[in-house]
Amino acid sequence: MLTVEKIGGTSMSALKEVIDNIIFHERTGDALYNRVFVVSAFSGVTNLLLENKKTKAPGVYGRVAARADFQAPLAAIVEKLKEINAEYAGLGLDVTKADDFIMGHVAKARTYLESAAIMLASGYVNEGVLQAAREILASIGETHSAYVLTNILAGKGINARLVDLSGFDDERALKIDERIKDAFSGIDLKTCLCIVTGYTKGIEGIMREFDRGYSEVTFSKIAEILKPQEAIIHKEYHLSTADPALVGIENVKPVGNTNYDIADQLADVGMEAIHPKASKPLEINGIHLRIKNTFEPSHPGTLITRDYVSELKRVEVITGTAQQLLIDIYDPLMVGNVGSDLQIMQVFFKHSVSYTFKVTSANSISIVIWEQDLVPGLINDLQSLFEKIRVEEVAMVCLLGTNMDQPGLLAKSTAALAKHDINIISTGMALRKVNIQFLVAREQFKLAIIALNQALG
Repeated sequence: MLTVEKIGGTSMSALKEVIDNIIFHERTGDALYNRVFVVSAFSGVTNLLLENKKTKAPGVYGRVAARADFQAPLAAIVEKLKEINAEYAGLGLDVTKADDFIMGHVAKARTYLESAAIMLASGYVNEGVLQAAREILASIGETHSAYVLTNILAGKGINARLVDLSGFDDERALKIDERIKDAFSGIDLKTCLCIVTGYTKGIEGIMREFDRGYSEVTFSKIAEILKPQEAIIHKEYHLSTADPALVGIENVKPVGNTNYDIADQLADVGMEAIHPKASKPLEINGIHLRIKNTFEPSHPGTLITRDYVSELKRVEVITGTAQQLLIDIYDPLMVGNVGSDLQIMQVFFKHSVSYTFKVTSANSISIVIWEQDLVPGLINDLQSLFEKIRVEEVAMVCLLGTNMDQPGLLAKSTAALAKHDINIISTGMALRKVNIQFLVAREQFKLAIIALNQALG
């Protein structure tokens, strides 16, 4: 069957395991083909090109945006990529060809970036040029990793084909979907194994809306166009019933089966199985998504489908985040007043702030947002409309499941938290009961996850 598969950056950096556990695992001859692999850059490379995803330390893009000299850090990127090439000589990579390829690619990028720097210095343009520079830099990492894997596989006798969607040598003004369709139009997938760049060039700009989630969007769009029997994401870990780093690897297990609704709930608290905007085309087109562990190739992983509902009433995932803020809006005139909630939502909309939790009482509405989304104007505007605004740092712990509607689950959960002296600041769930949320103090986040996992896992 045709599959479209994505290999993440951490997995790509374990390239021997990728080749052994994904490409060749239990496959020979024609069974090696009819697969499309979308690859991320090697681990850490995109951080150097753009900015560190966690610390926000600037990469080459930061130098371009600051109108500073970017030549030295860009040259350092080339040396870094050549070091990576050298690491894979033992896997059969033609290092000389790989070095020449990436030097040529970065040379083209340098020309574009130098032109961008001139335009920025003129003072006539800004945002559009910076967005273009960001796209150019992002493409380097995926083009490099895709070339390396293709070269190694070709050396092993596989009919491997590099599908470079970065468009460096293509001046046509194509949309993302058009570029993908054009790239695959002449390929016989039954006799070819495609290695595809996670970055796709398009006139709409794939990073404008999705930024660092662009490789999953490329993966999703390819699946939407090719209509595979299954889409697969290979990660360095299983989609597990809880975070093994918090509760211990021995206390978790792969989820096994769930649906796209639960995948959205996971993304809402930062535990992405897949970017929610990347999952929608798969869900709408009825394409199953499988999350697999690169290092356990024989394990089937977790299958995400549109209509799955567990036959057993159970909690499928215990998760959450400690990076939330609770905004409590109080006003004695709220009671019986039509429109208070609308006023609040208009303020949130004005500042482009989304929320993950909301509960109401007669005179107050409590809303939870990501801490990073707080902007000063949001609180100022709320204070101008309502009597008292309080902001409190909180953690959110969630019970997720496709079939959790069972008597006693809430009581069992609160008892587990109370047993460890964890006070519940607030709790909430919608009618469908696929996500039961508890707000607790930040310092009790890990303990809360452990307590619930012990009681319900």
